[in-house]
Amino acid sequence: MALTAQEKAPAAHPAAGIPAVTAEKKDSFAALALGSIGVVYGDIGTSPLYALHESLIHSRSIGLQDAHIIGTVSLLIWALIFTVTAKYVLFLMRADNKGEGGTLSLMALAQNAFGHRAAMIFFLGVAGAALFSGDAIITPAISVLSAVEGLGVVTPVFTPYILPLTVVILVSIFWVQNIGTGGVAKFFGPIMAVFFIVIGALGAINIPDAPRILLAFNPVEGIRFLFGNGLLGFIVLGSVFLAVTGAEALYADMGHFGRKPIQAAWLYFILPALALNYLGQGALVLANRAAIQNPFFLLAPSWALLPLVLLATVATVIASQAVITGAFSLVRQAIQLGLLPRMEIQHKSETQEGQIFIPHVNRMLLIGVLLLVFLFRSSGALANAYGVAVTGTMVVTTSLAFVVVWKKWKWPLWGAIGFIAIFLAADIAFFAANLVKVIEGGWVPLLIAATSMTVMWTFVRGNRLLAQKMRRDSIPLEELIRMLEKSKPTRVPGTAIFLTNQPEAAPSALMHNLKHNKILHENVWIMSVRTESMPRVPIANRYELEKISDDVTRITLHYGYMESPRVPAALALLRKCGLKFDIMTTSFFLGRRTIKTSPHSGMPHWQDKLFVSLMRQATNATDFFAIPSDRVVELGAQVTV
Repeated sequence: MALTAQEKAPAAHPAAGIPAVTAEKKDSFAALALGSIGVVYGDIGTSPLYALHESLIHSRSIGLQDAHIIGTVSLLIWALIFTVTAKYVLFLMRADNKGEGGTLSLMALAQNAFGHRAAMIFFLGVAGAALFSGDAIITPAISVLSAVEGLGVVTPVFTPYILPLTVVILVSIFWVQNIGTGGVAKFFGPIMAVFFIVIGALGAINIPDAPRILLAFNPVEGIRFLFGNGLLGFIVLGSVFLAVTGAEALYADMGHFGRKPIQAAWLYFILPALALNYLGQGALVLANRAAIQNPFFLLAPSWALLPLVLLATVATVIASQAVITGAFSLVRQAIQLGLLPRMEIQHKSETQEGQIFIPHVNRMLLIGVLLLVFLFRSSGALANAYGVAVTGTMVVTTSLAFVVVWKKWKWPLWGAIGFIAIFLAADIAFFAANLVKVIEGGWVPLLIAATSMTVMWTFVRGNRLLAQKMRRDSIPLEELIRMLEKSKPTRVPGTAIFLTNQPEAAPSALMHNLKHNKILHENVWIMSVRTESMPRVPIANRYELEKISDDVTRITLHYGYMESPRVPAALALLRKCGLKFDIMTTSFFLGRRTIKTSPHSGMPHWQDKLFVSLMRQATNATDFFAIPSDRVVELGAQVTV
């Protein structure tokens, strides 16, 4: 009979329970809201540096009219109101998976609502994660580059140094990632709060120069411009979307700060500051057409220009930090869900599970960001590459939300379709408008996303074929136990823990140990780690125990897709709950498989080779599960796929 941790564990101390955490969150609501300003809103907060400039630049070729400026600012403001406020802040943030958001969390929630692993839902989740990878590479490049370009507004003398300085800043950002962001993050909120106050104030003091810009609050002005200028309106719509890039962070970072602090920060602070800044930039260009060259920095008086450049640069560094941290979190989720091979995950905090660093991902991001900077060389050119990935992610998110609204929330089908169609129509319009920029640079995020999807699809497919082969070639665990009861191998003192991903079959390491060493420990544990479709598994449900025989126990450890499985911590829990063992006489037996290609694998040859390459790059189980290396015995085997 299987026993769960909840059945065996002692009652939790009230101080460690949910009520204490809830009280703490209530007490620190203001701190959480301030923290969200620094982490969640870094990307969308730095959009004013380039969004209006890139949107207006298209109208200059036909003569920049007042109606063009007012209509464009109207589109920017209403994009913030409809896409960010209505869709993300008021709707999507209610579709949380145990308090967590993001594409993969929504995928898990949709699969639970459907009752099984539907292929289309799985495909949408993988597509959303892949598209985010493109965003994670482009955001640091365009944000830092656009801020440093402000030096050219201060004086043309700085122009030759813009690119080298951008590279230095970007390398520095990635260089310090291994230190951990916990100590630095507490400064992010106050700095970004100052940034939003400054840009809001700069916008407000410029509005009186052309008060007619306030007509932009009328959505009719934006609609008239959009549909009254043919192809131009459609092209401008693609650039207008730059104002809402980063909206996915509202949803993805919900678990770190909570829904209400993020909502409060947006409604009462971020949205007013952004709206004032866009109105001020529009008024500036209405009063002086030459200001279209860089309306954000020209909002400031000459004496404040250099301080504004420095403040904007710091803000873009913070925005880059947020998206890099988000990439680490997404990759860990993908690893736990079996979409990517195991990678080394370093924990930078003993108390915060989310404070992680993945060296391989950090290197890949840095290389990608630097390539983009040298390839495009300006934020204006990079803007053409920006947007395609984000709009694609938004289409995926909205599509997954339909399943949740229909199946999880039990809406009638017609109601779910009608409601989601409103948001999906806007997302598809933005996506189509950004596809116009594919040739000019939009191919970059699409290429990155296609590569990421190919890698994940290959890894999932190869793992499935490998698991099928291992099941065919393995011996059921119960059958092996019956064989051992007859053969009576030599028993040695201590406990042997065999890690396996197929707990119903005899682990290959166990078979090799019997074949070559011809011994068996007094106590044998068959341990497997299972990732559940929830962000975190309560400690009370961490494990299941099943006694297969007097000396063989099957242990299943349960972790959420946002947790890192640490076997020593699980063993400590097992000891507290009454399972007896001596760590000094306990050995971990791991099977190290060398994968080779096969002409009859079921995959194309190129995919075989890619899968083998991915498996070779995977970090070993000892490091991934944080097992003491001096207690590990690895037994190798060659397997063809």
